[in-house]
Amino acid sequence: MNAYMLPGAVGLILLIALWKRTPVFDAFLQGALGGLKACVRVLPSLIGLLTAVELCRVSGVFDLLASLLMPVTSRLNIPSEVMPLFFLRPFSGGGSTALVDSVLRSSGPDSPAGLIASVMMGSSETTFYAISVYYGAIHGKVDAGVWPAALVGDVMVLVGACLWYWFLL
Repeated sequence: MNAYMLPGAVGLILLIALWKRTPVFDAFLQGALGGLKACVRVLPSLIGLLTAVELCRVSGVFDLLASLLMPVTSRLNIPSEVMPLFFLRPFSGGGSTALVDSVLRSSGPDSPAGLIASVMMGSSETTFYAISVYYGAIHGKVDAGVWPAALVGDVMVLVGACLWYWFLL
């Protein structure tokens, strides 16, 4: 049944377009051109963001930040293995996936670090990537309240994942 849903939906759209005498191919080309223009508008911000993330990752900035926060995180019983994920997740989905995989392989999926990393990965968004794409697509200037709200949300993911682990298990 599921295998036929997408072709069925496309067929239904084509039938409705033919019934309304819509030039289907012209509409398709116009939509494809609009999508391509949006990609070109977003590309510079994505290149800058991905370059900065890779520089921070390779240079060890994320690991340095995690080690600087270690006195606080150790007192709060936050596994040190999840702190690089905390810093990388707002920037990079692929890098975050690799970090979670590393945590799961080294600590185990049922370990505190594995469980917290899994909850963090499933509960968070690539904040800076999403803001760059959305605001880049509309040529908009990012509102002043967007960054603080997004960063508070990212911090709350770590807090919520740790609280979930500490109190519900």
